[in-house]
Amino acid sequence: MKFLDQAKVYIRSGDGGAGCISFRREAYVEYGGPDGGDGGRGGDVRVECVDGLNTLIDYRYQQHFKAGTGTHGMGRNRTGGDGEDKVLRVPVGTQIFGEDNETLLADLTEVGQVITLATGGNGGFGNTHFKGPVNQSPRHANPGLEGREAWIWLRLKLIADVGLLGLPNAGKSTLLSSISRARPKIADYPFTTLHPNLGVVGAPERKGGREFVMADIPGLIAGASEGAGLGHRFLGHVERCTALLHLIDATQGNIAESYLTIRGELAAYDDGLAAKQEVVALTKCDALIPELIEEQKAALAEVCDAPTLTISSVSKQGLQELYDRLLGLIDAGRAPALEGAQEAGWHPLREAD
Repeated sequence: MKFLDQAKVYIRSGDGGAGCISFRREAYVEYGGPDGGDGGRGGDVRVECVDGLNTLIDYRYQQHFKAGTGTHGMGRNRTGGDGEDKVLRVPVGTQIFGEDNETLLADLTEVGQVITLATGGNGGFGNTHFKGPVNQSPRHANPGLEGREAWIWLRLKLIADVGLLGLPNAGKSTLLSSISRARPKIADYPFTTLHPNLGVVGAPERKGGREFVMADIPGLIAGASEGAGLGHRFLGHVERCTALLHLIDATQGNIAESYLTIRGELAAYDDGLAAKQEVVALTKCDALIPELIEEQKAALAEVCDAPTLTISSVSKQGLQELYDRLLGLIDAGRAPALEGAQEAGWHPLREAD
């Protein structure tokens, strides 16, 4: 399945049905009078967050979504039927923006959330609605109100526990395939990964079988926050991650420059990204002798205060320690959210105050 994280679609709610002009005409009925029914209401356009989707690929082949029109009113005081609603189903983590692609309309982060984007037009009144002592035979009715239309942007931001960052060809996809069942494309040239990949990292037995989700973000280069390389669009997928895993190729020359390049792009894109908890790891350490690894760690320590791990996705070196470190950051990041949810919940003493 092709990954698509952004789509522009056209939505239009249904028009209301027109009211009916009708008079009762029956044999042996002394008094007739108006009996025109009201028109039905137009359908709404809604967005529903559902489980089982991880891309917006459905909106590449269909961009126009229109709700049903309300049925016109009929004689004998029959009200027209309401138009059928149109429901757009999107994956968890989808944001909805206005036509300018900047105004945030909704943020769907939980399965089951439903947002009404455009309400249908009301149905028009039939002539029965206008009868009275003065006007006993009204010969007019209201037309239905028109529906609303708009162009909107759907933008998906993956929800993962850990986000993989690094320069192109740093070994991110290899690591993801080594510690999860994900099978991203792997090759010995830069920019192999062209779209984010998700993998569920299985926990060792001594940790009780715990798992977490890791997202492999396409490689970043200098100027990515301004659109260079694959652009800054993929940085948005890191915003929802609890922790970041920064991979640096240990076989390259300037380790410090590689680290500062990624950190600079995170800060330029959003200060919140630079403040996230981070684990730094030197990859491809199986290709170096221990003396060179220590030299690279010392060079990185001059610009990075965090402890540096040494791993190898091929030989499985250091992966257990990496898992333990990431799991600790995930638990630490979730603790404030759980405390806030408990404080915001109902409490008898708080309710009494």
